[in-house]
Amino acid sequence: MHICFNGWFWDQPHTGSGQYLRQLLANLVKVRPDLSLTLILPAHIPADDLPQGVRALHTGTVRSSRLGKVWFEQVAFPRAAAQSGADLAHVPYWGGPLSCRLPLVVSVLDVIPLIYPVYALGAANRLYLSLVQTSARQADHLITISQTSKLDIEYWLDVPKERISVTYLAADEAFHPRLGRESDEAVRAKYTLPERFILYLGGYDQRKQVGALLEAYTYLKLTSEANLPLVLVGKKPAFDPPLFPDVDALARELGVDDVLHWVGPVDEADKPALYRMAEVFVFPSVYEGFGLPPLEALACGTPVVAWDTTINDEILEGAAYLVDSPRNLAAAIIALIGQKPFREAMVNQGLALATRYHWRKTAKQTIQVYESLLKHRTT
Repeated sequence: MHICFNGWFWDQPHTGSGQYLRQLLANLVKVRPDLSLTLILPAHIPADDLPQGVRALHTGTVRSSRLGKVWFEQVAFPRAAAQSGADLAHVPYWGGPLSCRLPLVVSVLDVIPLIYPVYALGAANRLYLSLVQTSARQADHLITISQTSKLDIEYWLDVPKERISVTYLAADEAFHPRLGRESDEAVRAKYTLPERFILYLGGYDQRKQVGALLEAYTYLKLTSEANLPLVLVGKKPAFDPPLFPDVDALARELGVDDVLHWVGPVDEADKPALYRMAEVFVFPSVYEGFGLPPLEALACGTPVVAWDTTINDEILEGAAYLVDSPRNLAAAIIALIGQKPFREAMVNQGLALATRYHWRKTAKQTIQVYESLLKHRTT
């Protein structure tokens, strides 16, 4: 069986789509070494760090721009896929072609722009959203990463559930409570981290609710943990309402700017150490297709406080402290820091939960989708 993949996000491992693509290819090779895998790349993306057994195929010159991305998705990729000799094409993000000669699988990780229209403001964004909606409906099969996301796809894209499969994500094996721990202090020095801190790692767009986290700190400042710094990891965006609030201005307004410790983007290899060193990992996002950071933190033995959402009920299954307000978020942090037996119980539940998610399982379930689709096409 020969599968070709759209590799637009190959050079963006810090994004959800990039992580998904890299982990999927690496683990497909592990579970089925007999597979032929081709990664189709635009000319500007180098074929770096390819798993052994995966070959790269570059298309002609495609600009790294919005129009270039659409050209690659709709013209260059399906053309190269047809010429590659593959049995099936897989686009591992929501950007499939309208027309493809091969059986087509598209991974729709979430439908955030449909649920929250603020993510699709502007004529160009709305046009692209219309394009990928149509392409998803025309794909032979869709893969998504949670039952919550599957229900959203059924509703918002009007795709029958029989054409949607769920393959859960997982934390990489590097996210571990002990493995690699000898490098933790070097990572602390690299980012000038305080001795004790609360950690947030993620985006700063509207649905991430970083403002709720800052508000929670107004309650923490009334307790004995008043000076416990909040370490913020991830690229700080420019103020762009309504999608990107001004986090700095809000922190000053709430009087918590003195406890913020901005780190900015970090190397992927350093993330396990950051999780391990944190007292608590906080993730107040109101919507995710899966929500990988909380699972990564749990796999590192760090207790998690997350927002009480359908997806967190599904993925975290009681292994994280779920809250529904800034006040409760502050109370959860205080409980996990101050009540040692409770903290240890949550840590153990988190570690047990994390072991139930495996990228190899994701790869095996993805292969089942391929095999089922090809079998159906030949009968």
